[in-house]
Amino acid sequence: MLENCQRHHMLLGLGALTMVTILVLFVESRYAAEGPRRREPQFVIEDNSTCWRNEKYTIVEECHPCSEFDIVSRSLGVCIHTHYKELLRCQSGEIVTRSCDRVALIEQMNFLKFEVLCFVIGLLSYLVSYARDRVLSRRNYMRIERQLNRVQ
Repeated sequence: MLENCQRHHMLLGLGALTMVTILVLFVESRYAAEGPRRREPQFVIEDNSTCWRNEKYTIVEECHPCSEFDIVSRSLGVCIHTHYKELLRCQSGEIVTRSCDRVALIEQMNFLKFEVLCFVIGLLSYLVSYARDRVLSRRNYMRIERQLNRVQ
């Protein structure tokens, strides 16, 4: 189908796809800049963990995955729903554990793994296509050569 398109039609389509991509990136970055619009979690976290809602707090340990024991034994209520926790120290001195979203570093690593996988699959697809094109070109060349030898 692409071989039947004229060059200016292909460039026009490519330009339209580029504009749509830029528009989507612009809209997405604009909504991401406003920050997430999340509700408060609807699940019970812990009985003593409300100080971080009313007081200033400092993060003692950044958000990290819960251990398998905490998840399976349900010893920490914060690990049941998101499987991630962070340790906070409220202004009153109370130390509490709060449930948190996935760690940004883990998300970034998963994204990079996905990108590398897509690159490898794309590269392999290109190499297979290139090899197939070479084989077909060689067969075509040999067929034409045989036809020319028959005529002579």
